Amino acid sequence: MQRALELAELAATASEVPVGAVITRGGDIVAEAANDMRASGDPTNHAEMRAIRAALDALGTGRLDGCDLWVTLEPCAMCAGAIAHARIDRLYYGAPDPKGGAVEHGPRFFGQPTCHHRPEIYPGIGAGRAAALLADFFRDRRD
Repeated sequence: MQRALELAELAATASEVPVGAVITRGGDIVAEAANDMRASGDPTNHAEMRAIRAALDALGTGRLDGCDLWVTLEPCAMCAGAIAHARIDRLYYGAPDPKGGAVEHGPRFFGQPTCHHRPEIYPGIGAGRAAALLADFFRDRRD
């Protein structure tokens, strides 16, 4: 999670919402990414989506069996769907997202009967630092 938090900090310095994601397999980093929606003009360029795409490319496969995703913010519905389709084994995330999250909030994607793959879920890892990064980022824009 330390690396995901560092990526979130880098995103904030680039005026992106500070979210970072890292995909590991067997303890080794396979791929990493930060949010890139503003710079790319692509609303699907969430950190999780970018990390999943990079991991698939790096591993040369269509699924991420045996991989873990570490992300600083509770994934949204789009990212939760991608996590399920990619068959990620474990999801570790930092700050909860009551407004846009889809794991423990909103649609609770992985609990739906139509969800065909459910990763093991470990919330709250690095939540304090992740939440502080987000709060600082949005406070600075409101002031």
